[in-house]
Amino acid sequence: MALFNKSHLFRRALPPAIRVLLCSLHYRVAPHSSTMAEQTEKAFLKQPKVFLSSKKTGKGKRPGKGGNRFWKSIGLGFKTPREATEGTYIDKKCPFTGTVSIRGRILAGTCHSAKMMRTIIVRRNYLHYIKKYQRYEKRHSNIPAHISPCFRVKEGDHVIIGQCRPLSKTVRFNVLKVVRLGLLEVGRRLLQQCETFAFEMAKL
Repeated sequence: MALFNKSHLFRRALPPAIRVLLCSLHYRVAPHSSTMAEQTEKAFLKQPKVFLSSKKTGKGKRPGKGGNRFWKSIGLGFKTPREATEGTYIDKKCPFTGTVSIRGRILAGTCHSAKMMRTIIVRRNYLHYIKKYQRYEKRHSNIPAHISPCFRVKEGDHVIIGQCRPLSKTVRFNVLKVVRLGLLEVGRRLLQQCETFAFEMAKL
């Protein structure tokens, strides 16, 4: 804590990344505390529906009451991730812990790019029918979608996204579920093994 007692000139001389780290250390509390969130920005982050100065422990109460972490179920058959209920991240655009509601279209696609911060590009492949030639041509569309910190996604993973209010200039969808690429490959191998087994049994 001695670094914060220095003059403001010393803090200005530090790189921006170091300054953000010092600010996060300044707001950090004990790891067992459930009322303080991860401080990764210059501004103090908190959930708007949680009162941090509550004297109640909040155990056994509803989410968001007595200083508890606020989370909700979005419905539509999607389960709330454990990281959303037990984690300490703050994301106001998260469908599970933020103020965003899912309504409208539910789409599935593949993660094409995960280079942006909390935003991914979802690629959807489809076939377009050409009436003149009576043939189909391959087409694709790229949809930017917000991804909550409760998910870990890599390029190639299968994701399910849901429509929400406009979150930025181009983002109108939110990630609801992530299926790992490895799990898809295992499922395909099991399906192939079952098909070959059924084919061999049919021969007998």
